[in-house]
Amino acid sequence: MVQWHPYELDERGEVVTNPRPSARRQIVLTDVYCHLSEQMSHLAVMSAPVTTISFGITVPDIVWMPCDRWESFDRDDPAPFVPDLCVEVLLDCDRMQDVDRRVAAYLEGGAGEVIVVGPYGQVEFRGAKGRRQASIFGVALSLDPMYFDERDVSAVSSGVRS
Repeated sequence: MVQWHPYELDERGEVVTNPRPSARRQIVLTDVYCHLSEQMSHLAVMSAPVTTISFGITVPDIVWMPCDRWESFDRDDPAPFVPDLCVEVLLDCDRMQDVDRRVAAYLEGGAGEVIVVGPYGQVEFRGAKGRRQASIFGVALSLDPMYFDERDVSAVSSGVRS
């Protein structure tokens, strides 16, 4: 079950309300989580609040970090740092407008990589120097196209967006 945090705190400490994720987005989140758990170990978590310097307390869709980092803080509170890997899934349009700010905040806070799953199923690996061809963690995501509009997936494949 996806744990849902209805709010975040922005860089000014003001509450930002998150809409409830759609069922389709929750399915994709679960699929990505399972890929990470299988490929990197079961230290991935869905919807864990993390503290960033430039974005406040935010809730990435999925985070992963080694065991010793999980043990370094009270897990009932937001992580006082950004985990090694953060994932954002953009199926619902609630995060589209600020995804670049989120990615920058995660990377500035110490994430080694941010994976962004776009609204048409495209997967981007981002690091401090920009987009990468592959994950530094060796992660490969194979997402089922049935969760994405067929017309939109074929448009991305051909390089044309509708």
